Amino acid sequence: MRGVVGAITAGGRSSRFGTDKAAARLEGRTLLEHVAASLESCPLRLLVAPPGRYTLPGWVRVPDIRPGEGPLAALEAALNAAQIGRGPGWVAFAGVDMPRLTPAYWEVLGQARTPGARAVLALDAEGRPQPLAALYHTDLLEQVARLLDGGERRMRAAAPPALTVTVPHSLIRAVSPQALRNVNTPADLAALAEGQ
Repeated sequence: MRGVVGAITAGGRSSRFGTDKAAARLEGRTLLEHVAASLESCPLRLLVAPPGRYTLPGWVRVPDIRPGEGPLAALEAALNAAQIGRGPGWVAFAGVDMPRLTPAYWEVLGQARTPGARAVLALDAEGRPQPLAALYHTDLLEQVARLLDGGERRMRAAAPPALTVTVPHSLIRAVSPQALRNVNTPADLAALAEGQ
């Protein structure tokens, strides 16, 4: 996506998965490689992960500013790195456990941006916003830092309702039906591999 920085958060504890989720394989590629492919068109691509843990050609490794504090802290690191030398702009932020994300998914979110918006989130089939495959504006950096300083760790807190656009699930389903499938356990991965 033109002008949008791509960012993936990887290197969480993978406690429900049992082993490193990012390195798990699906159809011959790691989950990390699947998610990265969905963001290949971004001019700058950031990988927020522990130092030396993963390599991804063409991606800039960004250390977690607050290691071990979850994806909200990874979003803070991505927003901070995205604006250095570039100024304000949008970040396509993805978790490593969503291997069915596609370029078309990100295009739909990009087209939904409005002048006053600072976050764009897709809705799942139950109408819930999905913060781990969303667009965030770097203007949210200060707010995200304040949330973390105050002990907040929930990703959904990063998107202020008044500044957030949501994309109906019907639009997501039309271009990328499995984009929001999450891999949290080996059983989830097996089901995805079997097309379930």
